[in-house]
Amino acid sequence: MSYPSSKVIPQEHEKLGVQRPIRVLHVVGGMNRGGIETWLMHVLRHIDRDRIHMDFLVHTTEPCHYDDEVRQLGSQIIPCPNPTNPWLYTHNFRRILRQHGFYNIIHSHVHHYTGFILYLAHLAGVPIRIAHSHLDSFYQEIKAKWQRKLYLASMKWLIAHHASVGLACSQDAAVDLFNSGWTTDPRWQLLYCGIDLKPFQDVIDTGTIRAALGIPGDAFVIGHVGRFEPQKNHKFLIEIATAVAQKEPKMRLLLVGQGFLQPEIEQQVVQSNLVDKVIFAGTRSDVPHLMRGVMDIFLFPSLYEGLPIVGLETQAAGLPIIMSDVIPRELDQVDSLTQRLSLSQPASVWAEAVLAARNARTNNTQSHSLAALQKSQFNIKYSVESLIKVYENQHNQTKS
Repeated sequence: MSYPSSKVIPQEHEKLGVQRPIRVLHVVGGMNRGGIETWLMHVLRHIDRDRIHMDFLVHTTEPCHYDDEVRQLGSQIIPCPNPTNPWLYTHNFRRILRQHGFYNIIHSHVHHYTGFILYLAHLAGVPIRIAHSHLDSFYQEIKAKWQRKLYLASMKWLIAHHASVGLACSQDAAVDLFNSGWTTDPRWQLLYCGIDLKPFQDVIDTGTIRAALGIPGDAFVIGHVGRFEPQKNHKFLIEIATAVAQKEPKMRLLLVGQGFLQPEIEQQVVQSNLVDKVIFAGTRSDVPHLMRGVMDIFLFPSLYEGLPIVGLETQAAGLPIIMSDVIPRELDQVDSLTQRLSLSQPASVWAEAVLAARNARTNNTQSHSLAALQKSQFNIKYSVESLIKVYENQHNQTKS
């Protein structure tokens, strides 16, 4: 299907009786496995693609995990490299809009840098510009140097002046990007990122899955899913695992994900004498099966989050989760499974909590947890319906 150039006003096509979907260009770093990207894939799989057409502008030229599926579903991966060079990025951005035709909506997911993107979208005449906050990085950014603080203030100013709508995955994430008075501006609103619950209903063979990873059937398995980046706090996670292993020799730690810090964490594992107890599983497409068939408890000591998709998945799997107390409270959908600890507490305290919580899974059936998620706003069906409503409401306003 071909689309008009960016200079063609979309209303002209409607006057001619041409039915076309609302075209949305999502801006992300790259379509690798991560919370934002996984949610966007859930949306792409479930949305009515005759009503909403989604393409993805990415800040990399490297192939990413979801690229092939994105294309199979009729969407495009459009590289726009050099985000650290504003002049070159501006040239690439304008070229993309010229080449790929008119977009009704630019929907940016790259947090503070969204300000610059929405500014460029405004100059290009894109009528609907959405800033989406997926993080609460306040406690990290407060330590920033003055140059970084100037950048943050500038980006927030651009968002405030060029966003048609601001979406946030949690109240804390809304405050982080739209400031503490966000509730007084009707543009800013919550939109919870839902998950696909079908994989959590599959029949699984625990023995087979554990054997494939070399994990004994009687092992006590602590799980973690996340990229090897500072935010996920893998260093502290290994310290906790070391403390657990001292009291539970059958402990295993399953780490799912990849990232630039992995070599450093692998070295820490060696130094902690945990080589035979830590499994680096890499990027996996079967996380729901790993949660249900391998993990006994989930450990999540992140330094900051918005509202992590993986935290919802653990509850859908019926897994107890021990997490840092910086994670937004909206995550707690099954109270009997969630426990929070301060990052100021030593690894030994976290280890005691992990060992004490291992019985929580037997006291809470997975069917109960799954039912709670199905009825919540974190069901992908609800999430998609809410997003379509935002798109169509904004589109209708631009036509009036």
